[in-house]
Amino acid sequence: MTRGTIYGVGLGPGCQDLMSVRADRLIRQASHVAYFRKRGRTGHARSIVEGLLSDTVIELPMEYPLTTEIPVEDPRYNECLAKFYGECVAQLSEIAGAGRDPVVLCEGDPFFYGSFMHLYRRLWGRVPVSVVPGITGMSAAWTATGQPMTWGDDVMTVLMGTLPEETLAKRIAETDALVVMKIGRHLDKLRRALARAGREDEAWLIEYAAMPEERVMPFREAGDSAPYFSILLIHGNGRRP
Repeated sequence: MTRGTIYGVGLGPGCQDLMSVRADRLIRQASHVAYFRKRGRTGHARSIVEGLLSDTVIELPMEYPLTTEIPVEDPRYNECLAKFYGECVAQLSEIAGAGRDPVVLCEGDPFFYGSFMHLYRRLWGRVPVSVVPGITGMSAAWTATGQPMTWGDDVMTVLMGTLPEETLAKRIAETDALVVMKIGRHLDKLRRALARAGREDEAWLIEYAAMPEERVMPFREAGDSAPYFSILLIHGNGRRP
């Protein structure tokens, strides 16, 4: 029997009409669809494809064993997730071994800060794997501001809000254009880092980019908290004719 292929399919920032034609085709034709989610939740990736799946599709929810219950520095964190990813790989490999082509739904782009990368690294060389790129959330965010993100020779830096304040402030001060992801409960730290870098007046906060709840505001107008789907931007202002 010919082995199947495991597809990591980028869904884009959160609405169906920003998915690629290839992603749409694979999802509609899939016999098996896998997606990550927290326990007790539908999962954002699954919500995006609502109405696209066939009536006979077999759904494979991959439920994280933990998210923030253990600090990432704790050795148990990696041990628990490594076991989880190993189990997901075994399940997908078995399906592909039976000649099926399971589709793994990936928010944004599969190779950009996504969980699918952990599966891909374990699957590579064992089972045929194909990746379908997707529009990233940060691309949707800067489009929502109605301003070009980079000009000429601008250097753009992507940071995680989880980084130490000192690191954030240094990187923010050094770059031309800036994207900060994973803000959430790190909003106050990020606000202090922007102030230290002297760039708080340049920053924008975009919540739920490309989704029905989308909000765009100067960062100074942000409240005390930010939802999970939030991105901070500073636009570049480089060389132009």
